[in-house]
Amino acid sequence: MPARVSPTDRIHAKIDALFAEGRELPEILEETARLGAQLLMQTALEAEVTEFLGRERYQRAATTPDAAEGSRNGHRPVTVKTTSGPVTLERPKLRGTTEKFASRLFGKHVTRSNALESLVIASFVRGLSVRDVEATLAEALGDQAAISKSTVATVCQTIRDEYQQWSQRRLDEVTLDYLFLLFLDASFFRMHPGSPAEPILAAWGMTTAGKPVFIGLAPGSGESTDAWADFLTDLHDRGLASPLLIISDGAKGLIAAAEQVFPRALRQRCLIHRLRNIAAKIPTGMQPEIRDAYWKLFDTRDLDISPGPKLVAAIDRRITAFADKYRGLYPAAMRILETDRAGLTAYLRFPREHHVRIRHSNFIERTFGETKRRTKVIGRFPGETSAVSLVWAVLDRASAGWRGVTMTPAGTRLLQDLRRSLLEPPRELHAAAGRSDQQAPHFATAIA
Repeated sequence: MPARVSPTDRIHAKIDALFAEGRELPEILEETARLGAQLLMQTALEAEVTEFLGRERYQRAATTPDAAEGSRNGHRPVTVKTTSGPVTLERPKLRGTTEKFASRLFGKHVTRSNALESLVIASFVRGLSVRDVEATLAEALGDQAAISKSTVATVCQTIRDEYQQWSQRRLDEVTLDYLFLLFLDASFFRMHPGSPAEPILAAWGMTTAGKPVFIGLAPGSGESTDAWADFLTDLHDRGLASPLLIISDGAKGLIAAAEQVFPRALRQRCLIHRLRNIAAKIPTGMQPEIRDAYWKLFDTRDLDISPGPKLVAAIDRRITAFADKYRGLYPAAMRILETDRAGLTAYLRFPREHHVRIRHSNFIERTFGETKRRTKVIGRFPGETSAVSLVWAVLDRASAGWRGVTMTPAGTRLLQDLRRSLLEPPRELHAAAGRSDQQAPHFATAIA
């Protein structure tokens, strides 16, 4: 087998060779299960590296704006214990990276896979009942696997109990610089018989130490202000203090609720969502040109300006020039660009090394993409509790591998200054704010 063949292709070849031997199926069942587990986990590992670097094997250019630096540098063997016995994987090695790659499956040093729990989660996400899951596991692991209905039910109940505890925990000790809010598409979550699909609201953030943390998840009645206000108020009532910056898409209900519950936080509109809105008004043939020009607007590498109002002003001038250039051809698209311009540049007040991470809200959406593709084809989940707890299980386990942001001394000082100016204003400003509550929601946008 050539050395340049990928580990997953080598496993496929072993499976093909196994069945080509002409042996009876019962004789090769155990080996098939082991190779199947090996293929599943090896594929997941390679996909994680692709997401981390933002490009496939042998692809030079990254496809995402927040891709990590570095490149693949071969593999090293690692042994993982599964229900099918020990499995050897080829763990990818990287070079030239500025941050460590941590697998969501195994972390940095874990060599044991919770295979049963993972199979149950995956099966329920596909819309199977407890009895269906039991049959599916028996097919996957063999009739002698001894996985009973009670075992499956216990795993599922454990997941639900963990979610309930997590959703009610206090948040007093969580101090965020950045809070990301995401509306998980309502077209994928059918929770009640005879009812339309419902959305799930999600929140995660970056702490003052630069660490990612999964904050909240709950069903929502839609993207209305009331739905988001209830969600954010629950986080606030459980002790979550105001972040410095809230990053979200452009949903009006979400924006209104964020300004209502956390009026002093700055607000950043997701640049990726805004580009999608603009591209929808542009002919297909011109979209690549507009997209490239759009991202150049926010490229600050050629500007010797420190983060703050001057950098915001410089990018705002670029936006004006861009809109003037294309307004005659695409007036509807340029109106979208110029709506809430302050929301496009708020992130420029924060440490430069954080910019590519805090200018969009797509992180959880990418993490949850595969699960959404699976749930799209099912009729409905077993119920609201099952749906939300299983979504939580996927995201909670994925969050172990989420990347944080680098905290430098200069960046820390900048964030501390922003915290004092935004969240700890002089006493006379507190009094003024109390006399003009009607204007409070516009505070963050005005200084952005």
